[in-house]
Amino acid sequence: MRVAIIENTRYSDPGQVGVALAEAGARIDTIRAYAGEPLPNSVEDYDALVVLGGEQNARDDEKHPYLPVLAERMRAFGEADKAVLGICLGSQMLARAFGGDNLIGAAPEFGWQAIRPTQAGRADPVLSAIADDSFLSFQWHDDTFTLPPEAVHLAANDAVHHQAFRVGRAAYGMQFHFEANRGVVEEWNRMFPELVERKHPGWLSRHPEYAASQGQKADAAGLAIARAWVSLI
Repeated sequence: MRVAIIENTRYSDPGQVGVALAEAGARIDTIRAYAGEPLPNSVEDYDALVVLGGEQNARDDEKHPYLPVLAERMRAFGEADKAVLGICLGSQMLARAFGGDNLIGAAPEFGWQAIRPTQAGRADPVLSAIADDSFLSFQWHDDTFTLPPEAVHLAANDAVHHQAFRVGRAAYGMQFHFEANRGVVEEWNRMFPELVERKHPGWLSRHPEYAASQGQKADAAGLAIARAWVSLI
């Protein structure tokens, strides 16, 4: 199993997705698209494509001219029935790839938040890995999207209606950072303390409390989702 992971920022970590891929014995090629490394030329090069988050928005083509090409590649993989996973910015790019609109600055959200699978989500091969009516996952975003015409709506919460969707068999967009386990969140705290405090004043001092009460449950849900997606490759 050969998987390409596309990084959109130098502060990337596949977290729980990396754990699930390692368990499956996947060969991983990490492509630093933000630094100019070339995207896959052909869907035949890989069995699956993972696109992680980043600070740019999904329409920031002027500063990041590779984004239109990335959208085209994500669509090509999905249409070839290959497994695709877009997380945060990656989900916004997948929505763009299949004809959704990107809504810039329309949906700020931060911290561990509850997410509810839709009826379709409860029947979905990936989201059904969560047996409960809701689960916790980490959020850090400002943008959202409309569902592409072909998409199945899989999850929502009170802040952002479109939290997850699927196109075709195995192309998934997840607005929430289910890959971000507690170790990843702690690293983000260390890297971006000022940004974190602007998003959630008092977060750094209360983080140990949040991690204890919410992070462990989010880690378990994230790994269940990651394993279920990897099983589709």
